[in-house]
Amino acid sequence: MSPIQFAAVAFVCIMASAIGGALIRSRLPEHHVSGDSKDVIKLSIALVATMSALVLALLFASTRTSFERSSSLVSRMTADITELDRVLRNYGPDAQPVRDALRAEIQPIIDSIWREQAIARGVKSDDTRAPEEEVLFMLQDMRPTNDRQRALHARALQVSADLAQTQLALFAQPTDSISNTFLIVLIIWLMFIFGIFSLSAPPNPTLFVVITMCIVSASAAFYLILELGLPFGGLMQLSSEPLRNALK
Repeated sequence: MSPIQFAAVAFVCIMASAIGGALIRSRLPEHHVSGDSKDVIKLSIALVATMSALVLALLFASTRTSFERSSSLVSRMTADITELDRVLRNYGPDAQPVRDALRAEIQPIIDSIWREQAIARGVKSDDTRAPEEEVLFMLQDMRPTNDRQRALHARALQVSADLAQTQLALFAQPTDSISNTFLIVLIIWLMFIFGIFSLSAPPNPTLFVVITMCIVSASAAFYLILELGLPFGGLMQLSSEPLRNALK
């Protein structure tokens, strides 16, 4: 289920609970929602609202940290590719074939990370090898002839290995690290909260508008959390342009 679909389902569930609370309100005796009963209801809602706010904050912080880590890894890959090309340029004309191979492998690397975009373009992934393997093999076959080339060759191998490790770190991240159980429980808590809100006061247009806007805001929070959990897909995905333009 996409983030927008999940947010829509959350909105419908919470709104149905709010409408149900308003309908129940019209059938309850007044003393059930006034006096000591009203005070107990307020305390109960405060407890559940605090727990809901805490869980929302934790989910947002977790997904935001994961999103920023993915962004950092992409920046690190861009820097490694740029540095590797610079080292090979300083190596001399003998490294030109490796530089050409490096440039040719950037698009396959991008396609292996932003898979949804690659699939949309009809690109089929090759699982038999990593996109950077050809460059690494060519680096290993190079034979430096002087101390300067040997130092540059060692640095090129180090950067290439770091590039491979960074890409593996991106692949190791789960595509959906958010527990559905957390989200379902959170929706149930919000249904209870907004149902009690509608139950606590006689329905009127102002109350309806305010509650509806609050429900929209709560549903938008679900959308943001789920979108942050998809750094390489969805509307808030990381851009591939820095990596694509690394060697221009």
